[in-house]
Amino acid sequence: MTAKNYFEKHQLIRFHHCDPAGIVFYPEYLVIIDELIEDWFTEGMKTSFADLHAVERIGIPAARIEVDFLSPSKIGDVLCLRLFVTRIGNKSFRLLVEASVNEQVRLRAELVRVVASLDGLQGIPIPESLRARLQPYLVAEAHHGREPTAT
Repeated sequence: MTAKNYFEKHQLIRFHHCDPAGIVFYPEYLVIIDELIEDWFTEGMKTSFADLHAVERIGIPAARIEVDFLSPSKIGDVLCLRLFVTRIGNKSFRLLVEASVNEQVRLRAELVRVVASLDGLQGIPIPESLRARLQPYLVAEAHHGREPTAT
């Protein structure tokens, strides 16, 4: 059995995620994605997201977010969130996040996150320790983009 090359987490859609129509209010997805990234650092990459910011003074701000809302989600749904690394650059990395319910993809997001000094507020080279932690989640170029990536 091969190891997964993605981080997976489940998220119950709660009342506070929904708009008056009873479906997830689209900005809430960005909060859910940010929480997923924080959990990925802590649980998946086994590094403290809090220490990265508070002690090492390194932030991981968003430089770009592109989201496709493919099908609505509603209160009571349990999203299966999967996060993949699709590129590791010098000062940034690209992520693909898919949210599905019963294998139906509800949302697909592509994000660029920059590694930045919180003291200088500018991009810095990705530290080797972080680069090594990103590597296991990197998927082959042919397996990312607009097509589902997990089996």
